[in-house]
Amino acid sequence: MKETDMQNQKIAMHVSTVSIAVNLLLSLGKLLAGIFGRSGAMISDAVHSASDVFSTVIVIIGVRISSKKSDTNHPYGHERLECVASVILATILLATGIGIGLGGLRTILSGDYETLAVPGVTALAAAAVSIAVKEWMYWYTRAAARKINSGAMMADAWHHRSDSLSSIGAFIGIAGSRMGYPVLDSAACLGISVFIAKAAYEIFMDAVDKMVDKACDTKTEAEIRRVVLSEEGVLGIDRLMTRLFGAKMYVDIEIAADGNKTLYETHDIAERVHDAIEENFPEVKHCMVHVNPARMPVQE
Repeated sequence: MKETDMQNQKIAMHVSTVSIAVNLLLSLGKLLAGIFGRSGAMISDAVHSASDVFSTVIVIIGVRISSKKSDTNHPYGHERLECVASVILATILLATGIGIGLGGLRTILSGDYETLAVPGVTALAAAAVSIAVKEWMYWYTRAAARKINSGAMMADAWHHRSDSLSSIGAFIGIAGSRMGYPVLDSAACLGISVFIAKAAYEIFMDAVDKMVDKACDTKTEAEIRRVVLSEEGVLGIDRLMTRLFGAKMYVDIEIAADGNKTLYETHDIAERVHDAIEENFPEVKHCMVHVNPARMPVQE
């Protein structure tokens, strides 16, 4: 395993450990606040936080497996298994959102609002604390995910953000219920489910893109072209193909060089291009450089 991969795994494990500890404490606190504060929205929010613990465990498994060395059966490595972890996360999120939404919808459609309990101030305070903590966890995990270029960890960051949004919905619902509109507590559950479903969809689509060899964004490809054309001996780029492979990137490029140069000279040019791409883009796992003879202008 490369030193950078080992460092990335350490970062992922540290962030995940912090995430599990925070979510365990937060979900327990919200569950108690929901029970004693008589708030269905807060109990739903507690369930959402508890699902974060399971999702973070999946992230840990995904990061560990994806960083394994290539073997006979997997000569290109295991990076796509991190995408599998993201798909599982998205599925858990969607199932959580549907469950919360159905619970809120069932209460709303019953029409029996007067019998609904008015949430206590404890539930309101718990929602405020949850918003602050989960928003901090989102930014904390997001920064780590960007640093190590982890799709599964970025999915976990969005799981924190969806929890923060659900807590905002719970806060609004609890506050509205205490102001004389008890149905708003159940309506908040329905709103929370929409936020969760949206996050699940985005995580799922990002994972699918990385599993079907989607090309890198145009900005990254433009930067690759700039780096390659700056190398001595490169007269042009005939073709550039990129593809995402889990958290990594593959690059296939055809460059143009003076056809009168020797094989040794053109090989050196290709080596310099290869090294320049891997040095400037750490997420590149493999780079293939092909050299074509440039079409030189006819001398008159």
